[in-house]
Amino acid sequence: MIRFTPRIHDRYVGKVVLGTVLLVWAVLLGLDVTNGVSGQLREIGRGNFTFTHALAFVAYTIPRRAYTLFPTAAVIGALMGLGQLAASSELTALRALGLSRRRLSLSVAVTLAILTAGMMLCMETVGAWGQVQADNLKGLAKYGNVTRGRYAGLWAREGDVFLNARNGDQVMVDGRQQLVLQDVRLYRLDDEGRLASITHAATATHASDSWILNDVVRTTFGDRAVQQDRAPQQRWASRLDPAALTAALGQPRYMAAADLKRSIDYRRRNDLDARDYEEIYWGRWFYPLNVLALCLAAIPFAFGSLRSGGAGKRLFLGIMFALVFWLLQLLFARMSTALRLDYRLAYAAAPVLMLLISMWLFKRRSS
Repeated sequence: MIRFTPRIHDRYVGKVVLGTVLLVWAVLLGLDVTNGVSGQLREIGRGNFTFTHALAFVAYTIPRRAYTLFPTAAVIGALMGLGQLAASSELTALRALGLSRRRLSLSVAVTLAILTAGMMLCMETVGAWGQVQADNLKGLAKYGNVTRGRYAGLWAREGDVFLNARNGDQVMVDGRQQLVLQDVRLYRLDDEGRLASITHAATATHASDSWILNDVVRTTFGDRAVQQDRAPQQRWASRLDPAALTAALGQPRYMAAADLKRSIDYRRRNDLDARDYEEIYWGRWFYPLNVLALCLAAIPFAFGSLRSGGAGKRLFLGIMFALVFWLLQLLFARMSTALRLDYRLAYAAAPVLMLLISMWLFKRRSS
């Protein structure tokens, strides 16, 4: 059992690493935000979308962007911080005081673990919420009648009809992409604002000038009675723009883990393919292991090889480690998709490989 009681040298190493990680993180996030704003400029003029909307959209997505960039910032920042200590011979002095490489690495790991825990909490709360708000903002500004709720799926309005869909997918039909909504409900109001009918459809597919509803159950509310009709298929004459609905549908990689789990359960209950959601869901749980494994694999380079190198060498090594790691993880994930393997195996393979490399490097430098 590993016991860790922070001491003054742990706080000093952690402070240096924290400073460089935050600095690298700020630079990467600034570049990503700038790129995000420039990407939204092409949307200006569509509907009521303005430059202010573009800035607000990107601002809402900053927590999610910070979460995505953190692993890269962590490995580059850790290498630069330890390299700075190595270049000034402070690591050598700490080693002379009797501190082992394992103890110094643990100081770095604890600092990064605290930041990683904060990032996971951020993504599950502010990050997912911010992405929903950003999608709603763009949908309302561009189309005016579409919004997406965090738990209630997609909502849209056309006249006296309110549409609610649990989820939706873009599918290829005859070489063209079509929007298919799932678990659809149409709420129609009468002239006095009372609920006149509820139409439930298992799926709704957009045709040229209408929507095709499948497995339809229509409940009509009269003054003294309720009537229910069923039909295998019905056509709903509507000019509701599928592009507006597509823009409002959230992407799985931006959803909170709890929402991903609900989507997976829903798809399994209805015999739908849930692997896209499973890939993101398990990637979310393996996120902290990925960060720590990536950084621990890079730490051995700080002991000796970075002493004579400048910031450019440390930056290069950090980028290379991050790039190789994400390429390996992408390779394993794609293999799992193609072979229909458990995504937990794919996400465990890359960090385990990096940890083995770290152990080998530590043993090599200790010999």
